[in-house]
Amino acid sequence: MGARTKARRRAVDLLFEAESRRVNAGDLARERAQTPVTPAPLNEYTVAAVQGVVAHWSDIDDALTTYSQGWSLERMPDVDRAILRLGAWEILFNDEVPDGVAVSEAVALATELSTDESPKFVNGLLARIVEVKPTLV
Repeated sequence: MGARTKARRRAVDLLFEAESRRVNAGDLARERAQTPVTPAPLNEYTVAAVQGVVAHWSDIDDALTTYSQGWSLERMPDVDRAILRLGAWEILFNDEVPDGVAVSEAVALATELSTDESPKFVNGLLARIVEVKPTLV
């Protein structure tokens, strides 16, 4: 597993934890970067990704809500929301990551962490966001 893949996984973990605990994910990432709770410190990309998601939270949620036909954000599994937010941030706001890589990595995370139906859902929703990206940014 590559460093960027591990960083994404930890970003999803932080986004999920922050939402579960009802705390700001950016604050949680900064806290964990300063005082790690695991033997390995947070990767810089993990912190940047979480802070990027937080900085664009409402735009990301608007895009996910608009294009997730028949599914409100609240109805999605919590881990899927975290994966989708990270994937949408990489697609819409991070020029370093090719769109196809962002979608593929999100699908892999959904396969590893969520329900049997989640990879297909994540793939479809993020692929739609890639299609409409020129109208969103």
